[in-house]
Amino acid sequence: MARSGLAAAARVARWADAALGPGGDGATADGKATLSDATAERAAAELGLTVVQVRADWDTARLAGLIEVHGDIARPGWRLRAWNRDDSAVLRGWVALFDAWSLAHPEPAHHEPAAVAEVVSAMPQVLSFLQLSAGPVPVAQLLDLLEQRVTELRTERCEIPYGPQPEPVEPPQTPDTPLAPLLDWALHALASVGALTYGGGQATLTPLGSWAVWVKLEQICVAAQSPAGNIEQSAEDMLRGCAQLRPNAARAEYRAWLAARPVKSAVTELVDAARGDDALLRGLAFEALRVVGAPAEPDVRAVAEEPTLRPYALLWLAEHDGVDPEDAHEVLTREEATWLWVDTAAAVADHGEAPMLVRHLESAVQATVPLLLDEVRAVGHPRTVQVLVALAAAHPDPALAKAVRRAAFQVHTGGS
Repeated sequence: MARSGLAAAARVARWADAALGPGGDGATADGKATLSDATAERAAAELGLTVVQVRADWDTARLAGLIEVHGDIARPGWRLRAWNRDDSAVLRGWVALFDAWSLAHPEPAHHEPAAVAEVVSAMPQVLSFLQLSAGPVPVAQLLDLLEQRVTELRTERCEIPYGPQPEPVEPPQTPDTPLAPLLDWALHALASVGALTYGGGQATLTPLGSWAVWVKLEQICVAAQSPAGNIEQSAEDMLRGCAQLRPNAARAEYRAWLAARPVKSAVTELVDAARGDDALLRGLAFEALRVVGAPAEPDVRAVAEEPTLRPYALLWLAEHDGVDPEDAHEVLTREEATWLWVDTAAAVADHGEAPMLVRHLESAVQATVPLLLDEVRAVGHPRTVQVLVALAAAHPDPALAKAVRRAAFQVHTGGS
């Protein structure tokens, strides 16, 4: 259903990708993602559509993330790139459109913006009621629910209803602003994005709309299960809070933290945390990005050229492309694998126990400790000396510990 609902938008997005290319002149009219007349007419002629259809499909494509517009430049979003190979990208695109329902259909004229905002804020409860009803619901019943919810919102803000008021006798039982036209607008808008059907004095969620409401409710429940305080923390503090959790518990925490934020800003925060000095947070940040999945791909691909993040990014991308996690290390060069070994050892040295650091030797790609030490010295990781000193202090074999200390001294002094 999501594919069919977004098919026309995807068609226009593909046309823009092929016909305009990066930086195509005149793609947009005003730097605000509005198609220029010339571009709309060209698209209409080449696709066999009207200009009105092209503009409508363009707007849908933008809201669904199939097209990204930066000034006069239109380029395909990651969801269009993943359209043919990733059903979740299509679903995420439709959910983005669902979330933007109030932008997809013009609101009624001559209504106060505050009243429109109240209706938008109240509609999740209306949608939840439709989902629980699992069938057609009379509009009159929905209007009743909407009026109750808007009254609750105003009471929470301790607001006086709109318009001139007589001497107060008792609190108003229903809002003064007529909500029927705004409910009609909201239902038409939700119908335009495929979330429900509306007609004959009743509304019914589509299967896709019912699924979307269920997903939103699940996200709220997941967020509510977050261990105390972490959901409200920055990415760095959240990752620190997860450092001592078992993998499954940490993943649950990542999901809760992500559910409470827009995906793009959450990914940016996680990548920034990975760039810090703490190697443990670097590894945890990429574990959280694995929970994000496909939406993180452009950002992860972009940081694959940063030496500090490259091994983590390459492993993430390999797993994302379907490589078995146990085999993903094969995408790394010997030097990248060694750099990652040192970085992981730094995390263990800072946050783990001595036996863990000794066991970490077993994960090195080198067959012998002397060979590992030679390649560790050459790789140039900024924490090499500290890692080798910690390993020498932890290792129970005096001869091996002496060799490791010698290697640390050579790195420190620049000797060979």
